[in-house]
This record gives sequence, structure tokens and C-alpha cells, in this order.
Amino acid sequence: MTGRTFTHRRVLIAGGSLAGLLAGNALHRRGWDVHIYERATGVFEGRGAGITILPGLVSGFQAAGVNATEESLGVALPARIALDLQGRVVAERAFHQVMTSWRSLYEALRTQFPADRYHGGATLQSIEQNDDAVTASFADGQRVDADLLIGADGLRSSVRNQFLPDLKPHYPGYIAWRCLVDENDLSAQTHAMLFGRYAVCVTPGEQGIGYAVPGPDQSVAPGKRQYNVVWYHPVPEADLARMMTDDSGRHHANGIPPALISASVRQEMAESAKRTLAPQFAEAIERAKLVFLQPILDLESPRLAFGRVVIIGDAAFVARPHVAMGVPKAASDVLALVQALERGDNKVSSLQSFEAERLRVGAAIVARGKYLGAYMEAQLQPENIRRHAEALRVAEQVMMETAAPMNYN
Repeated sequence: MTGRTFTHRRVLIAGGSLAGLLAGNALHRRGWDVHIYERATGVFEGRGAGITILPGLVSGFQAAGVNATEESLGVALPARIALDLQGRVVAERAFHQVMTSWRSLYEALRTQFPADRYHGGATLQSIEQNDDAVTASFADGQRVDADLLIGADGLRSSVRNQFLPDLKPHYPGYIAWRCLVDENDLSAQTHAMLFGRYAVCVTPGEQGIGYAVPGPDQSVAPGKRQYNVVWYHPVPEADLARMMTDDSGRHHANGIPPALISASVRQEMAESAKRTLAPQFAEAIERAKLVFLQPILDLESPRLAFGRVVIIGDAAFVARPHVAMGVPKAASDVLALVQALERGDNKVSSLQSFEAERLRVGAAIVARGKYLGAYMEAQLQPENIRRHAEALRVAEQVMMETAAPMNYN
């Protein structure tokens, strides 16, 4: 099959979030007959809330036809600070970075992609392929033929599960609370401390980061922005089921929607933040209007290409958010895939070239995430391991290594 070509240049993309839209737009602009199939219906909630712009993201968006620069996408921050439990600045350094929001990126890509080629409410059930085509079967009975199928359907990928059914994500013992608060809802003192700089909270047994992002209408004007907090907090795996059960008693094993997080869990979160975080972070969390609960997971695929099928983004690798590489990695995956297809003269064998390159990069990103998350992973370990992890933690190092550009070589 590897010597075969993509005769009709027809591609089916499973997954209509950022990775799927990046791939869909990039290939559509290059003359491919592209259709995206997304299992969800309606408007996505702002998955992940805040996004750090790292190398690969802007070039990926430009390849997808979005007229983007770092500054056009978000809020520029000139420096970083680290705060202790009392809210005092214990480290500070100049470090230019631009921060944006998931919704800003999603809307830029969604607007760019032809509406009649985006199909919501399409649940993929199975994939078949032969030398000449790949066929996707959906829950509604629809069968779609294509030359190429791209799995961009995220952590719980149906595409990956068909080809790598035994591969499961690993939970290292902590979660991320991701919170968005309107800047006008913060006190003047907290606003003065947090806005204008990337902040890291380094308190015993906990870690948080915070930064300004565009507001709900994508505005970056003062008074119309939001503040994004990511708080890493140790949680035994046995407690996850309770935290992901809503007030009606329904358990959401694959992720609880923000609006359904139970009142008791929200209250527990706010009270814990007051005890364990810098007061500025605790205030932002307590006043947040949108809150996500994200179990931290590691996932590393041993293969990416399966005949006429390839997986990208979180369907392929999931790294801990300390590296902030989710969207930049997806954008770089798409760039590499497009380049491999063009280099390979439109042959199925070009997917093997893509796989070789991105397996190395994906493994490096996952390893970096484990390194940056080692302190939090130690928090549910025996006391001697926790003490050792605490002794090794340096506030300025945490501040400068979190969400920083990586060298893959």
C-alpha cells in the first residue's frame, strides 16, 4: 500500500477542534477535497481557556490561511514573576511572550474553513481500508470514502483506539484547575500584581500559573480581557470519580463539562485555594466565571501512520500542560504532514516519513512534560520523596522553565 498515491486527494478528518481545523484549512488551501467530521454538536466550550504562543503555532496558523502574528493573536507580556504563599514576589525576570485564548484560535480557524465541509454530530465507529481507499463508518449509518484519513480527535481518539487499542493514558497523581475570570472582577491590588506579567505560584505542594488572555469578544483592550489561571493540585486517582460526578449523580468519565462541576467540588476547590495558594491566585480562582477540571495525563503513541490513516495532535501524544505545547505541537504536526505529502509526491509512503519525524518530537515533548511535572507527581509519594522534591525546587527555575520554548535536538 505504501507505494500507492492519493489519487483523488480526498481527505477525511476525524475531529473538528484546533488540530482538525488546522489540518483541514491547510490541506484545503493546497487543493485537497477536505471534509471534517466532529462528534460534538453546537458550539465548543473554551477548551483549555488560555494558550501560550510558542514556536510553531503562528506558522501553523499561517499555513492554515489565518493572517496571524503573535501580537494579533493575543496579549503581550514583557516579564515573569514568582509568588510565594503570602503573595510576595520572590523572583522576577524579563521574558517576552504572547498569550492567547482557545476560543480566539478556534474562531479564527472555524471562520476560515468552508461551513458546508464541516459536519457536526458525526460519531466515528470504524475504519476499513484497502490499497485504493479508506472508508469511515459513522454511528448514523453513513459511510465515507477517502484517499487519506487524519485522526485529529484528541485524547480519547476513536481513530487511535482502533489501531492501538491497548494504549491507555497514564495519570500521574494530580489535576489542573483551569479558571477564567474577567479582569474587572479582580480587586485593584490583585489586578496590579497579576496583569502585565506572567505569574507563577510556588507554594508548598502546589503550583499555579496565571496570565492575561483576550476577553470573550477576543478584545485585548484594558478592561475587556480575562485572566487565566492553571492550578496544579494533587488528587489521588480514587478521588477523581467523585470530582467528575455532577450534582445529579451522573459520572463523566471522559471529562466533566465546566457547567456540570458540582457545587460541593467548586466550593472545595475555592477553600483549598485560599489555604494553599498565593492570595492573588486564590482570589482569581474564587471569582472565576468559567472553571475546567483537567486530570493530568501522559500519552505516547508508538506509531502514527497506519496505511492510509495518520494521527496528529492529542490523538498521537499528550504532554503535561507545563510545557504548553498542545496547540503548538498540533500546528507543527500539520506543517510536517503537509510537507511530507508534498515531498513524497502524493504517495501513501510519505506518511511514514511524517511518522519518523514526529515520533521523535512527540516523545521529547512528553519527556519534557514529565520533567516539569515531577514536583507535583511527588506530592502523593512517601514523605521522604516529597521532602527531596521540595529541596530541589527553585522558584526562579520553575518560573523560567514553565511554558518556555523547547529545543527538540
